[in-house]
Amino acid sequence: MRLNADFTKRVVIRPEDYHWQQSPASSVERMMLDRIGDEIARATTIVRFAANASFDAHTHDGGEEFLVLDGTFSDETGDYGPGTYIRNPIGTRHKPFSKQGCTMLVKLHQFAADDTQQVTLDTGAARFVSGLVAGLTVLPLHQHGTENVALVCWKSGTRFNAHRHWGGEEIFVIEGTFADEHGIYPAGSWLRNPHLSTHSPFTDEGCLIYVKTGHLGSVG
Repeated sequence: MRLNADFTKRVVIRPEDYHWQQSPASSVERMMLDRIGDEIARATTIVRFAANASFDAHTHDGGEEFLVLDGTFSDETGDYGPGTYIRNPIGTRHKPFSKQGCTMLVKLHQFAADDTQQVTLDTGAARFVSGLVAGLTVLPLHQHGTENVALVCWKSGTRFNAHRHWGGEEIFVIEGTFADEHGIYPAGSWLRNPHLSTHSPFTDEGCLIYVKTGHLGSVG
């Protein structure tokens, strides 16, 4: 399968575009955002566990990164509520489940071979730092090579400078409404801006977004 597999193209998916599909695990659904491969794939996906759903134990051959959006995700290492950010490096193994149900943004098979840092972070309890413009605060989540991952909180009325994305950019809108000169993106929207693309982002009502940059220059 190749879904939004040309990384030189801009992609926007809003909640009204969602088409949930059954995963191999009973009561676990997914909304595929991009994918290269079949069941084992380089993939970016919104995954939804129903209450008491579980997934078979599995090994992350290409690594796993995810952010819990709502509910509580669990595995043998613990229970993780909304805002938990986790990176499971290549070769790690777990058996996921959710007693109450949960929704997650999940990225698979996207780790560099030498990116071995395990991350478990409760972003709701972490401290954001001042950003590059007034009204912007940032919580760095991970950095490896040219790849940077962060949560960015925008106060209402914040405008950011026009800028170019070396290595591209992915955005997932967690709360509020994000915008740029190309459109308006409510909570649940996913954007992928290619290498060397430009835009001038802003928000009228305020928003919280997941941002990954610098990782799209040599894929696709």
